[in-house]
Amino acid sequence: MKKRNFRKSLTAQLIALAMLFSFVASGAQPTKKAKSTNSPVFSNFVYQGDDDVYKKYPLEEGEFYSPILQGCYPDPAITRKGDDYYLVCSSFAMFPGVPIFHSKDLVNWTDLGGVLDNPETFDTHDCGISAGVYAPGITYNPYNDTFYMITTAFTGGLNNIIVKTKDPKKGWGDPIKLAFGGIDPSIFFDDDGKAYIVHNDAPDPGKELYNGHRVIKIWEYDVEKDQVIEGTDKIIVDGGVDLSKKPIWIEAPHLYKKDGKYFLMCAEGGTGGWHSEVIFKSDSPKGPFIPAPSNPILTQRHFPRERENKVDWAGHADIIEGPNGQWYGVFLAVRPNEEQRVNTGRETFILPVDWSGEFPVFVNGLVPLEPKLDMPKGVENKTGKDGFSPNGNFTYEEDFSSDNLDKRWIGLRGPREAFIEKAKNGIQINPFEANVKEVKPTSTLFYRQMHNSFSYAATLDYKPESEKDLAGIVALQSENANYVFGVTKQGDDYVLVLQRNFKRRFRGEMDSKVIASTKIELSQPLRLQVSAKGDKYEFSYSTNGADFVRLGETVSGDILSTDVAGGFTGCLLGLYATSANDAIPE
Repeated sequence: MKKRNFRKSLTAQLIALAMLFSFVASGAQPTKKAKSTNSPVFSNFVYQGDDDVYKKYPLEEGEFYSPILQGCYPDPAITRKGDDYYLVCSSFAMFPGVPIFHSKDLVNWTDLGGVLDNPETFDTHDCGISAGVYAPGITYNPYNDTFYMITTAFTGGLNNIIVKTKDPKKGWGDPIKLAFGGIDPSIFFDDDGKAYIVHNDAPDPGKELYNGHRVIKIWEYDVEKDQVIEGTDKIIVDGGVDLSKKPIWIEAPHLYKKDGKYFLMCAEGGTGGWHSEVIFKSDSPKGPFIPAPSNPILTQRHFPRERENKVDWAGHADIIEGPNGQWYGVFLAVRPNEEQRVNTGRETFILPVDWSGEFPVFVNGLVPLEPKLDMPKGVENKTGKDGFSPNGNFTYEEDFSSDNLDKRWIGLRGPREAFIEKAKNGIQINPFEANVKEVKPTSTLFYRQMHNSFSYAATLDYKPESEKDLAGIVALQSENANYVFGVTKQGDDYVLVLQRNFKRRFRGEMDSKVIASTKIELSQPLRLQVSAKGDKYEFSYSTNGADFVRLGETVSGDILSTDVAGGFTGCLLGLYATSANDAIPE
């Protein structure tokens, strides 16, 4: 595959997205709570993962799976305080913003929800699904016992921001706007207490040499004022490892210090097939930085397109010293389906890192990645138990009886609490007057698709009053690419519809079509299901809770992949209600 065919980086698509969406919501109000009129109740939810790789490679004693976070959890960053590790990821227009996880051992992770969880200060109501929050960094500062999360938020007029806390388990402060441009910022605290921010940016005006030419900048940071120090900015990497070879999309920088030397690690090559991780070294945080002779230190770009258990696009990494002094790196990568499409999105993987020499190197990061790793010494695999996030193939059942809804359920462009309430037999979704094709908050409770092969089902108790009412389930890559499967009304009849919605990236009209429908009796609750075997998706229903009937034909999951739909997210599966339905059978 030639370079010109590789997917453009997050930065390039960001520019295009910025031209299409209004990210700044001047005077925008937080999402209003939906009215509870004619609202569906969902119950008996079951998600089941069924990927072949986990059947072929069952865990033996002392092993765990990578990715450690399945589904759309890209751009990981990690920090440590004592034996506590905290990991954050990008979230784009999902709410809450910046998912955060905690671990004691880098294997067993607890979902803490999202860092940006206040709609008063983090408003995503009018941005496309791939806008919003990009590439966070998280760093613990031992000099003031404070955690810092820094990110770029293209929504609500925020841009580059930083938030702080003494304890990530107890919430974070309000966003502080930072006075610099670019994306992918991270913050570094030196041994003397000084602080620095590094980030991706465009070259100085008039100095861009080719498409994809980017630079890494550094600023001194005033810890007391929580601002970069004006005039201290400096370009420390121009283009990448070797400017003469026209490297593209140098981004996602992180600074480290070891044995008195400074190391700058960055992604290079774009967040697609040419993605990689590279490392530089200097005597000063401000450079000059010399690239390692062995770059890249992590990539999957050199292997055949068709290969077993394919993992691709590896890069955008962060490293940390783990248990027993062993270093580890977290990074994004993808697991394409049999059609080489990416429906689960960019996920968070982990590898041990060998830093016994001058430069760190990802162990087995330059050979095809394996699905299993050896556990850190003395660690027990408890994934899926005792409150830890599940891993591999798993089944998640939810009856919505708990007072606290599981954190894996998220909203889009606004908090889930704006449209849900507890019901006697499940959870009630109060419909917004907006549908999933609109760049607005949707009354949809989303769960990430975490497997290429899966089933996702829930029981629905609902009787629509008009053709504008619909409730059911969705499979959504974006507002421009999704399937809607639900119950509406046509005349005096209740009708189950399957609608395909697709608009080609950045051009063309939305193609919305009801591709299958059937009249249905609603004398008792209806069970709806979407299931997939790789690229083949089926939508089915049951009127007795046991025997499922497929509606329409098997459909392609192509529009649910980033390859076709574009953007940066994975497929989201949702429990959905709307009072602005337009899925009307002909």
